[in-house]
Amino acid sequence: MKVIEALIKDAPALSFEFFPPKTPEQEKNLFDVIGKLKAFNPDFVSITYGAMGTTKDKTIHYAHKIKKEYALAPLMHLTCVAADRHAMEELLSAVAAEGIENILALRGDPPDGEKDFTPPKDGFKYARDLVSFIKKKYPAMCVGVAGFPEGHPSTRDIEKDILYLKEKVDAGADFVITQLFFDNLFFIKFVEKCRKAGISVPIIPGLMPITSLKQINKMIGICGATIPKELSAELDKYKDDAEAIKKIGEAHTVKQAKELLSAGVSGIHYFVMNQSDPISQILSTLNLREQG
Repeated sequence: MKVIEALIKDAPALSFEFFPPKTPEQEKNLFDVIGKLKAFNPDFVSITYGAMGTTKDKTIHYAHKIKKEYALAPLMHLTCVAADRHAMEELLSAVAAEGIENILALRGDPPDGEKDFTPPKDGFKYARDLVSFIKKKYPAMCVGVAGFPEGHPSTRDIEKDILYLKEKVDAGADFVITQLFFDNLFFIKFVEKCRKAGISVPIIPGLMPITSLKQINKMIGICGATIPKELSAELDKYKDDAEAIKKIGEAHTVKQAKELLSAGVSGIHYFVMNQSDPISQILSTLNLREQG
């Protein structure tokens, strides 16, 4: 199934995002988690770019396994990092040969220790260029891009970000998945500005349950998401109680999801951090999907 098909159904789409394992043990856990969360009948699942071994081979391997062994639609991440046009064309050929229909096209982050992104020789400087390249070579491929409700962490300029997002959509992007956020008002205002800018494709909110203070502090440092004052105070009150933090995180994600679904979003994308229990509890509370 193409992601865009799930986003135009009557019921809101459900999707999960995982991060790549670095060891065989982590890989086993990853697919244990995917197996458990499959019970909620997600419309698609994705694994962020980068994995054990060669990035190219493992990225395709995971997408193939998700599709063939778990009967789930994979959304395969591709970035502009360390790939020239020839390498990207080879990769896309391999992707198409596996019957993979969905790609999330991203610029990608600079390597550790580097502040600025430097495109490879004969590569892509911006995600819009990658989108255009994919659509030119494989026009039937369903392509998504990233959106930033609070502005990209490198600029924090929401108006500039939306203009650039429009360029990605004009290049052929079929849908947008947002970076995580904890205050729905940022998302609502972001969508309003996108629509005024002429961006009409589906915009999927990305939610991440808080499962630990260490985890959330790390993510905030990376993406710059704002923690609402009331939530921050509650987390601080129970900072020494790991179980309480999880429950607070789950409750907040449930609240966010209910508000967003009431607002008519076309789906919700959950960053599950390779854990099944928190998201299982959240989805069971929401009671939106029958479990298989």
